[in-house]
Amino acid sequence: MMPVQAAVFDRLVDQVPFPVYDRPPQTEDAGDDESFPYLTIGEDTFTPWDDDFTQGYESELNVHTWSRYRGRKEVKEIQQTIYDALHRHSISIAGYATINLHFEFADSVRDPDGLTHHGVSRFRLLIEDQRNE
Repeated sequence: MMPVQAAVFDRLVDQVPFPVYDRPPQTEDAGDDESFPYLTIGEDTFTPWDDDFTQGYESELNVHTWSRYRGRKEVKEIQQTIYDALHRHSISIAGYATINLHFEFADSVRDPDGLTHHGVSRFRLLIEDQRNE
């Protein structure tokens, strides 16, 4: 569902003071700390959420945080910024109404390169289709 990704991307770009990518640019040097920190829009799932009167979707979506800060502090601060930007916010999705957008969990790990901290923030989104009204 491209409209959801576009809406999340737009909201994060407006609210988070770090670059947001669908796919980050590749760097020649794996040690290029200047490209950090940044966010990527990650995986999402969609399942139908319909009843006799409405059609819609329930979605889980991930936002990834990437940092080369020596500890986890930066990742956790960025995850807080993502939470503030998305949790219980009604994002504007073309053709859909946001019923609910809420935070589910956040996690952070050190990547195998030993330099990069990787955070994952998951949100659950419920939207109603308004294209046929």
